[in-house]
Amino acid sequence: MKDRKEISVALAGNPNCGKSSLFNVLTGAHQKVGNFSGVTIEKHEGYMDYGEYRILFVDLPGIYSLTPYSPEELVTRRFLIDERPDVVVNVVEGPNLERNLQLTTQLMEMNVDFLVALNMIDEVEEKGISIDVKQLQRLLGCHIVPTSAKKKTGIDSLLDHIVRVYEKDIEIRKNKLTFRPEVEAWVEDIAEMLQREKELESIDSRWLAIKLLENDREVYHQVRQYPLWVKVELALQDAIRTASKLFDSDPEMLITEDRYAFIRGAVKECMRVPETRKSTITDYIDMVVLNRALGLPVFLFVVWGIFQITFTLGAPLMEMLEFFFGAFAGVVEPLLQNSMLRSIVIDGIIAGVGGVLVFLPNIVLLFIGLSFLEASGYMARAAFVIDKVMHRFGLHGKSFIPMITGFGCSIPAIMATRTLKSPTDRLATILVIPFMSCGAKLPVYVLLAGAFFPPDVAANVMYAIYLLGVVVALLTAKFLKSTVLKSDSEPFVMELPPYRWPTLYSVLFQAKLKAMMYVKKAGTLILLAVIVIWAASNFPHNAGIDRAAEAEAARIETGSGAPMEKKAALDALAYRVQSEQLRHSVAGRVGTLIEPVIRPLGFDWRIGIALVTGLAAKEVVVSTMGTIYALGQTDESSVELSAILKNDPAFSRASALSLMVFVLLYIPCVAAVGVMKKEIGQWKPVLLYSVYVLALAWVLSFITYRAALLML
Repeated sequence: MKDRKEISVALAGNPNCGKSSLFNVLTGAHQKVGNFSGVTIEKHEGYMDYGEYRILFVDLPGIYSLTPYSPEELVTRRFLIDERPDVVVNVVEGPNLERNLQLTTQLMEMNVDFLVALNMIDEVEEKGISIDVKQLQRLLGCHIVPTSAKKKTGIDSLLDHIVRVYEKDIEIRKNKLTFRPEVEAWVEDIAEMLQREKELESIDSRWLAIKLLENDREVYHQVRQYPLWVKVELALQDAIRTASKLFDSDPEMLITEDRYAFIRGAVKECMRVPETRKSTITDYIDMVVLNRALGLPVFLFVVWGIFQITFTLGAPLMEMLEFFFGAFAGVVEPLLQNSMLRSIVIDGIIAGVGGVLVFLPNIVLLFIGLSFLEASGYMARAAFVIDKVMHRFGLHGKSFIPMITGFGCSIPAIMATRTLKSPTDRLATILVIPFMSCGAKLPVYVLLAGAFFPPDVAANVMYAIYLLGVVVALLTAKFLKSTVLKSDSEPFVMELPPYRWPTLYSVLFQAKLKAMMYVKKAGTLILLAVIVIWAASNFPHNAGIDRAAEAEAARIETGSGAPMEKKAALDALAYRVQSEQLRHSVAGRVGTLIEPVIRPLGFDWRIGIALVTGLAAKEVVVSTMGTIYALGQTDESSVELSAILKNDPAFSRASALSLMVFVLLYIPCVAAVGVMKKEIGQWKPVLLYSVYVLALAWVLSFITYRAALLML
């Protein structure tokens, strides 16, 4: 329907409150993923048609507060102020009402049109908790809708309330959140001053006054540019002096205390928890996974299990995709009469892009495993367990979260370090994140491990590479924090949510998003890289090599010998010609130039080309090898890069292990380097880091290659 009314809705809530699950239930397949303006934080948007309305949802990042200490908090607050959604749905975790209401009180202060989705109501009932929803509504001044994203209950009621809030067809009671008289007087006085400034009319003056009393830096810089700031600053200084005299405190602390007093009173009045608390499944599991002796081994076993499942289940799916691309190349080849066009399509695009897409099953399976651990509540335990290990190497316990995020992509992981308050902890974490094996490196590992090792051994090899990255990261952090970044780390505090069995839809949906991003990358950046690499691998063309080859081919055909022998000789000649032309090309000359440096690592000039192009994106390493090694291969094996490498006399198990180590450690993609510079603020540390990782990659790859030659 073209005449549907559109309602913009923002979903806001704490981490682990079920907000994203509720978003998935509401929007289904009508979703898209992008980034919030100016940052790399993902923005999930979707819509649902409900009656005569099209409701547009934005799933805001999970936050505990609207005080912008982290990029997630800043993004959420700016969205609510600048985008001004029609309705804000505050998703509250029913079993943990008191903690979740901290964000609710701040939404109340913003004076936005909002309602509360009291989520996980099924868990509330299972635990015997009683919540007086009507009384809580009166206290909060908004309507509360009990929901369960897991069981999909309360969804229609939530949608109905969204429409009623939008149409103002719902009774909104004034909330009862007020501060102590002294604070209220300060707020009203400053708010009255702010109302006189026309440029600030779009923002609630009471909220601005509260933020100024809380010493909110962003609001402070926003207001001080106006002439009224002189009077406002005097009022703030008077409030600070009065608070110090009367309460031996400051306005910020008094506001925080009053919020918590309101929350505790509301919870005490509206919530009843059984006096006799029984041990839950969370308690029993935590006895094992948080145990001092068992916690770390259990974590390592869990990660090992994910890799085993990824490789074992992914192998047959990879074979199916390889067969598909091989068959597709066989169908397309006869249709292309022009030899150059046939070469770019078959040897370039299909061999390059197809060689990357065959690893899609492994990537999907890996992200399914990681999404399951995150949604189940185990990932938070893993951070807690590994905290002691992190401190031994000079890192903060919270550094584990960005590092784990680095297994997906280094860019958001580097951005996630903003939650670390210590500058030295943050810088050290940024510099070690690229050692985590991001999803872009996975195709390289799968290709090489699958080509040179049986499936059960290949999974262990991949697991060892991932562990090597973690070990190198920790040792590098220890070195940095013991020398140039020496400082004391802050204590680690993190919420441990209860265990929950994630919904299949939620886990698969998260994996789908990652897979689509991977496919999009293969269809854009990698496709462009493949075409450039093909051109660099085919030009300039040496006509002399072709003439000499034609003469030799004529001698073979007119000479003596069986037809099969002649065919084998002609095939060998064709492959040699392709190899000579490749070495003569632009790509070949670049590879030849750097070959003396990488030869001790077991690499030839062709691998050198792949490593250089891998600076654009690590997946391009595979597509480059697919393009280069497939030259001269015109049957369905043109996309079976594993078989080509395995049969290449210049490549071996030792070379494969050495290459995996080098790809793990050398300079990350250009985009990640750019984000590192942006976060650090200067190029010098980034350039020094680049030199360090190149030297480290060369040394460890050399050791790996020489050791593998002796043992394998």
